[in-house]
Amino acid sequence: MSTETHQEEQHQFSAEVERLMDLVVHALYSEREIFLRELIANSADATDRRRFEALTNEACALPATPQIRLTIDKEARLLTISDDGLGMTKDEMIQNLGTIARSGTRAFEKQLKDTKPEDRPNLIGQFGVGFYSAFMVSDKVEVISRRAGTDEAWIWTSEGKGQYSMIQTTRDTAGTDIILHIKSDADEYLESMRLENIIRKWADHIAWPIVIKQDDKETNANTGTAIWRKPRSEITDEQMEEFYRHVTHLFDKPLATLLWHAEGVIEFTALLFLPGMISPFEPVDQERKSKVRLHVRRMFITDEAEMLPAWLRFIQGIVDTEDLPLNVSREMLQNTPVLARIRKALTNRVISELQKLSEDKETYEKFWNLFGAIFKEGLWENGEHTETIAKLSRFYSSTQEGFTTLSDYVSRMKEDQKAIYYLAGDSKEILTSSPQLEGFKAQGIEVLLFTDAVDAFWPDRVGKFNDKPLRSITRAKEDLEKLMGETQHTNSEEEENLLKSLQEILKDKIVEARTTQRLVDSPVILAASENGPDLQMQRLMRRNDKSMPSTPPILEVNIKHPWIKSLISKVKAGTNIDDEAAILLDLARVQDGEMPLDPTLFARRIATALTNE
Repeated sequence: MSTETHQEEQHQFSAEVERLMDLVVHALYSEREIFLRELIANSADATDRRRFEALTNEACALPATPQIRLTIDKEARLLTISDDGLGMTKDEMIQNLGTIARSGTRAFEKQLKDTKPEDRPNLIGQFGVGFYSAFMVSDKVEVISRRAGTDEAWIWTSEGKGQYSMIQTTRDTAGTDIILHIKSDADEYLESMRLENIIRKWADHIAWPIVIKQDDKETNANTGTAIWRKPRSEITDEQMEEFYRHVTHLFDKPLATLLWHAEGVIEFTALLFLPGMISPFEPVDQERKSKVRLHVRRMFITDEAEMLPAWLRFIQGIVDTEDLPLNVSREMLQNTPVLARIRKALTNRVISELQKLSEDKETYEKFWNLFGAIFKEGLWENGEHTETIAKLSRFYSSTQEGFTTLSDYVSRMKEDQKAIYYLAGDSKEILTSSPQLEGFKAQGIEVLLFTDAVDAFWPDRVGKFNDKPLRSITRAKEDLEKLMGETQHTNSEEEENLLKSLQEILKDKIVEARTTQRLVDSPVILAASENGPDLQMQRLMRRNDKSMPSTPPILEVNIKHPWIKSLISKVKAGTNIDDEAAILLDLARVQDGEMPLDPTLFARRIATALTNE
């Protein structure tokens, strides 16, 4: 290796990376063997990626016998992990080794405080900081990498103390070497037997051969068994959990595991997991892609084959089939009927497993709290599984404790009730106290409380359940009046004059002012137009697109409320009610979780009104 003719470049870690490495080294110090699992997993992933790239790029072809090699130089105190993977360019090395998402360190540090010491090693993989675990056993790390299809190689060097250097070098073949300068108190990681035991424990299932080299001796350290090919009875719970952790990069236990050997016209094996947690880097609005990896004859092909629909993206695992060629192209992944049939069978089987899981109330509610918002996206797609998804969905209710189902709601409907009523908003707490519920509560009518963003959209798409229309109570004024069994209220001349005044004062801000009988304690409320979108849907659409024009709501007033009665008297007496009209509208907005149109002016008007009192 020659570096004399190249200029060394010095780079600073971001403060977040420096802090992160300090946390890894000192907070996780007692479980240092985890570093080997993380570095080997990175090597295996890089080799998988090169295998897939080679399908469409001959320059990325793997060598005849690709391996992951651990080389021990006891005298020099060096442990080198080498692979024949895809390798990295200079820019990729800087990106992958020199930076990390800022949210990662904060989340990592918080989790450390809440985790028992014996559970802390799992946090390394959970937070995607595996490479930095190398500094737990090394006082210096060098990474030499050459990307497949290129001739240029670079060496990255750091002592983990705030900076790193980059210099151009040479490497005979594509791949990566990670050279660890082992600390004086980490002698065990320069022993072949110790490394072999760690690999058997953490990485035995990795398909690529892992070889340990020390002096003139080579040891095959893993069996490379495809665990999904075994019968379930031959897989220990420990092996299954470790494979789950390898696939998902999570370190809890799965809520459910599905090992399925499908036989018939199309044969494939699926090992799928329903995780017991959400990755801190993957919120509900994450990229809507399936995380099921496709293998052909045990060889990894891609994790972008969309094996499950987006609304099942929380399911992770692998599918392995004999019915596709190893050199499957990206076009074939999209168009082959074989894969389409596997996808359909897989989706049907996952739904079947969720139906079984729903019989265990406690476990299913844990699943629902984690992934219900994603699962309900299937209702928005309104495909062949809509009815089943609707039956499996869980909702809060204005009259029931915990979750309820649409089927149970229908069974409790009043005899003369024609629709399933719901109210959509940002949280159960806000919805429970919403004035929108007052009239329905007074009549003993149950209302479902929809708290996820997708709930504002799917009811209009689905339309009905068990032949009962789904209707937002913000658009159910006439329904409630019929259920109350009262004749429709006819406004007096004084009441009409108040409505006209409100309409004139608030003109562009509301589409109409009208009286309502659905309020009991509150003076005012907003309503959506019968033909327009639900209020919550409008709010969500505006949040996502600030330029979207606002649709003026209907302002409904409770003529039995003392404040409204006083306004009727003021209009009759010719008193100006401009400020009170504005306060009414802002109050209605606040009740619905919106800000006043002008918060400062709203506060000033309230203060003035209280002073005048």
